[in-house]
Amino acid sequence: MTLTDPDAAQSAQDLEWTRRALQALTHLHGVVHGVVLTSDGLVKGASSGLSRSAAEDAAAVTAGLQSCARQVAGALSGQSGTALRQVVVETGDGFVFSVPAGAHTQLMLYTTLEADLGMVSYEVHRHLGKLSERVLSTSARDFRQ
Repeated sequence: MTLTDPDAAQSAQDLEWTRRALQALTHLHGVVHGVVLTSDGLVKGASSGLSRSAAEDAAAVTAGLQSCARQVAGALSGQSGTALRQVVVETGDGFVFSVPAGAHTQLMLYTTLEADLGMVSYEVHRHLGKLSERVLSTSARDFRQ
């Protein structure tokens, strides 16, 4: 008889669900890469064609981008608790699309200019509805000693 660690089994299942979601989203026309990250910039999963280094760099920058967007929205709206729904950055080559994806978790996609952002947004939110119930939540980290 083999004993299994329930946390390890859940973690493996979470990784599989994350992999499937990223695979489905990166199959959309124009979507090149995707990263699931914690709100403090740690990679929880990345699309198969993205190097670990690139995923880590993108996660760190995306976490900062989300934080800055929340601060700007709060400052301009006068509402300190403004909920951020999505951030879209257009470049000369494509779009960075970032959305909250559960407690302390975010999803970032990179698309070409040819991507239909309406369709990408729809599919992202459709998948997040399913996934956030199962795996896309991360405990907040407490760094106080």
